[in-house]
Amino acid sequence: MSLQARPTIADGQLFIDGKFRPAEHGETREVVNPATEEVICRVAWGTVADLDQAVSAAQAAFESEEWGGLTLPQRGRLLLRIADAIDAHAEELALLESLNVGKPITVASAFDLPFASSVFRYYGGMVEQLEGSARPAARRSIAITRKEPYGVVGAITPFNFPLNLAINKIAAALAAGNTIVHKPAEQTPLSTLRLAEIMVEAGLPAGVYNVVTGEGATVGARLAEHPGVRKLAFTGSTATGKRLIATAAQTMKKVTAELGGKGANIVFADANLDAVTQWAHLAAFANTGQFCMSGSRLLVQRDIHDEMVERMVARAAATAVGDPLDPRTEMGPLAHRTQLERVMEYVAIGKAEGATVVTGGAPAGDGRGFFYQPTIFTGVTPQMRIAQEEIFGPVLTVIPFEDEDEAVAIANGTPYGLAAGLHTTDLSRAHQVSARLQAGIVWVNAWAMFENSIPIGGYKQSGFGRELGPEGIDEYLQLKTVVINAE
Repeated sequence: MSLQARPTIADGQLFIDGKFRPAEHGETREVVNPATEEVICRVAWGTVADLDQAVSAAQAAFESEEWGGLTLPQRGRLLLRIADAIDAHAEELALLESLNVGKPITVASAFDLPFASSVFRYYGGMVEQLEGSARPAARRSIAITRKEPYGVVGAITPFNFPLNLAINKIAAALAAGNTIVHKPAEQTPLSTLRLAEIMVEAGLPAGVYNVVTGEGATVGARLAEHPGVRKLAFTGSTATGKRLIATAAQTMKKVTAELGGKGANIVFADANLDAVTQWAHLAAFANTGQFCMSGSRLLVQRDIHDEMVERMVARAAATAVGDPLDPRTEMGPLAHRTQLERVMEYVAIGKAEGATVVTGGAPAGDGRGFFYQPTIFTGVTPQMRIAQEEIFGPVLTVIPFEDEDEAVAIANGTPYGLAAGLHTTDLSRAHQVSARLQAGIVWVNAWAMFENSIPIGGYKQSGFGRELGPEGIDEYLQLKTVVINAE
């Protein structure tokens, strides 16, 4: 498929019980290309009734012999077939991500799609390892444990990594034997709608994976409160997560939540600054800064502060911002207009707080599309709003520090704890500082290095539960103990 070809899009359709169909009331909303502001297609605007039908379809599939009757090896092989199918459609899915999110096509092709299929392969290979255990019990009796699926799982995902953040949940949930009802972000549903069709073509039984597009306040809230949904997996903002968790508590369903972040990236004076510049640029501006694990706070030891700022400014100024389908582009637009307006608002807040913009600070391009320049603030104090609140855009704050204690105090001084990093050539310091950082993942002399086997998740108000790794599949399994009296 050439980059000019139009990918397959189910215009104005939900995916329920193995097939596309319109929303209950036939309503649709426009899906906009963030690089051109042109309408790509229309997406179905689902209702509570649509969501209820999807849950019923998922429950019926869970109880069916076609899905529930699969042996563990059969389930594992199905996940491997889905992985192969994703690879076969990788070019189409990468193009959908680029058109819908504004992600550079080179990034979608080199990272998003290979990682997507690899997650299915990882969990497909793990299915046969879902073992219980035998435990000591009273005389002439035995106790055994069983790991069982919850049943219907609800998944709610954000706009920034539509395919990958969905697949982290889908692959683990399916490997555990659950069925799924998924509400993707209103703005970026296209790749998961196409994924649903691809998975059925690969042999996934009807009703096992369902996609209901629509408004979070109605469809998402209903998914959280629905008594037939026994587990909810959410990735998104902390504010939205708190509301969903409170709603889910009404039916005592299990919840895992990966929420907001304000990652601190600490640079000590002994670090390799050439390498740091590249890693820090990636941490701050990857995916146009729309990354909950973004290193949006660069903490720099005072001795090298000015040099580090000069390096970061030069690297930011050299960033190729533009058409996501151009292979030379490093940074595309923000995913939608509301996000662009949010970034502009926070840049104005930073200026009003007394921080200084040393590069960027304005929209990019010719006025068409939601482009914004890579932006760096200096003169930032740890308590400024731009150093405390998640901006979710290409805005980096640089904060100086004197020693390890101050660096750790600043790094831990927000409500968040999703990701952090540090750069040093001192191995002892790396161990000691990483142990003190309150974050679910800490990168040393790197940023955003992911593997299927490495769990991710948050501390504090960045959420709870883990995705990826063996811990990821455990989130979709409940433990049953059976005690057999042999007397």
